[in-house]
Amino acid sequence: MLKRIFPHPYLTLTLTIVWLMLANAYTATSLVFGLILGIIIPILTAPYWSDRPTVRNIPMIIEYVLLVLYDIVVANIAVARIVLFMRNKDMRPAWITVPTDLTSPEAVTVLAGTITMTPGTVSAELSTDGRSILVHCLHAPDPDSVRDEIKSRYERRLKEIFE
Repeated sequence: MLKRIFPHPYLTLTLTIVWLMLANAYTATSLVFGLILGIIIPILTAPYWSDRPTVRNIPMIIEYVLLVLYDIVVANIAVARIVLFMRNKDMRPAWITVPTDLTSPEAVTVLAGTITMTPGTVSAELSTDGRSILVHCLHAPDPDSVRDEIKSRYERRLKEIFE
């Protein structure tokens, strides 16, 4: 019975929190309406979620989110320094192919999104077999170290979360 009311409990919680933030009012009415949305939307979309990913390690998710937030702040500072102080002829933009060992499509999607959210890098293309991501870097004097850093910082953690 509980599974029918809350087919995706994390989605219900997320939708409720997002509604409260969008409403910008923390009243009982906003909370109730957010809960109603958080219950109805997952029920209506449940048939389209037949192959839900299984998340295995909740503490690792928290660690991953904190790591990505930290990397975004550090990369913003690095990109600002590049834009403000580096001469164009000293910049070393690069296209880097990052091979991935991830097998879950959701994990590959999170990896590509993480790369794009981090300033200075953009996921440009995913190979047809989903085994590599083409990444453009604003400044990569050592492309191999960029590839290795993506694999060690992000891919390793995503394996623990999704696989």
